[in-house]
Amino acid sequence: MSLLSRRNFLGSSLVLPHLLSHAGDAEPESALRAGACVLVVRHALAPGTFDPPEFRLGDCSTQRNLSEEGRTQARRMGAWFKARSLRPARVRTSPWCRCVDTANLAFERGDVWPALGSPQGVDETANRIHQQALREALAAASKRKGGFEVWVTHMFVISELVPTSIASGEGLVLRGGAAGAPQVLARFPAV
Repeated sequence: MSLLSRRNFLGSSLVLPHLLSHAGDAEPESALRAGACVLVVRHALAPGTFDPPEFRLGDCSTQRNLSEEGRTQARRMGAWFKARSLRPARVRTSPWCRCVDTANLAFERGDVWPALGSPQGVDETANRIHQQALREALAAASKRKGGFEVWVTHMFVISELVPTSIASGEGLVLRGGAAGAPQVLARFPAV
């Protein structure tokens, strides 16, 4: 399935319109200014779907990386935040190079956090542990008034947190809801 047809398929799912229709009336800027939330962003455009078989963490030459368009997209994201004087209290990123590069190009920083790593090829126990860590960190961030965090990660991680899919460079502003379930406050479109 081509990247374009995959995006069309994912964007047309029944879950996405339902979830986003319940995302509240908040625009991403006002939700981020209110704080006590996390913007979970899918890394910028990195053509393809999975990493090559010889993939190794820590060696970007073996991974699927940002295209020049993806690098530009990440810079535009950073410009969007700068133009609005929005500065995240913390930026966390998956250890995959495309996520680290997105964080660095957009925010000039990013703390690598393995819990944001792609679950592809990881055993189910590790996936559950990572998802639990993400939900706990989201709950903690949701209690901190006056600031927000940005997490740069993968489609598969986001779809485990909330039952949806988003395009490269898009994000969801989340707050920890009742019983640890993430609540979508706003959608951050690719800029």
